[in-house]
Amino acid sequence: MKLKLFITTIFFCSTFVNAQMSQTFYKHDKYLSSDKLEGRFPGTKGNNDAAAYIKKYFKKFGLKEFGKSYYQPFQLFVKERINKMKSDSVATQNVVGYIEGSDPILKNEYIVIGAHYDHWGWGGQGSGSKKKEVFAIHNGADDNASGVSALLCILEEVSKMKVKPKRSIIFISFSGEEEGLLGSKYFINHLPVPKEAVKVMLNMDMVGRLNEKKELYMGGAGTFPNGVELMKKLQENSSLNPVIHAGDVGGSDHVSFYKESISAVGFHTGGHPQYHTPDDDIELINSEGGALVAKYIFNALIQIANYEEALVFIKQN
Repeated sequence: MKLKLFITTIFFCSTFVNAQMSQTFYKHDKYLSSDKLEGRFPGTKGNNDAAAYIKKYFKKFGLKEFGKSYYQPFQLFVKERINKMKSDSVATQNVVGYIEGSDPILKNEYIVIGAHYDHWGWGGQGSGSKKKEVFAIHNGADDNASGVSALLCILEEVSKMKVKPKRSIIFISFSGEEEGLLGSKYFINHLPVPKEAVKVMLNMDMVGRLNEKKELYMGGAGTFPNGVELMKKLQENSSLNPVIHAGDVGGSDHVSFYKESISAVGFHTGGHPQYHTPDDDIELINSEGGALVAKYIFNALIQIANYEEALVFIKQN
């Protein structure tokens, strides 16, 4: 009877925690993908409001600033016929902060976890919209309000840890991803820490549409020692079916790190017809699935930040 009660209590607690994270995931995604932000296109008020929202939670959950700001500003060039803007250079920013590791030596090594927050605004003929003829807000609930929602859920869980992981963790939300990974390229070329100290990058891009098979796709798991084995082990009790690739690094912000010989893993829940259209809205987001994905990646992050092995880069095809 006592054993049965214990198991029931564990199940209830796990279900309750997942329900809480699901609600938090939904809250973040709903705001970031709201019409109010008009698709979060770089150089717009909506993009800046999204950055301010992320910054608010970075501060709330105790991230330290590099220098005196959570913002890493940069310029990007807007091509013709995109959004409601003239062709011009505009200002935008990455949002970045860190948690210092607990080990006196390993705290000088860094794990980066990130997700881009920008999207295509109102679309337009020069944009990456799949419906270029439709001039309408592209809310990007999956691409990539979902990745930022997972990032903030993970940060909240890390903030609750009484003993922080051994290695330091950098949390970052990139702008300019849609225009060609510009935010992550800028970050990797203007790192606030020595490049050799950055050991692994975990990236989340479109993690809000978990399917019925509960498949979480990842590329680059083999870019650090025993990474594939770790990701397989984390499947246990995760309620997910990870589709794990040692290589197949992909095409989002983690590629900027991989090209600089930094181990990088990209996570996503798969494509869909609403990708890069005005139909990528909050109503289609699987927030319960998003919470499961966030929990899985949180566990991966903590395991890697506490890795006993040296974290060395392994090149994949």
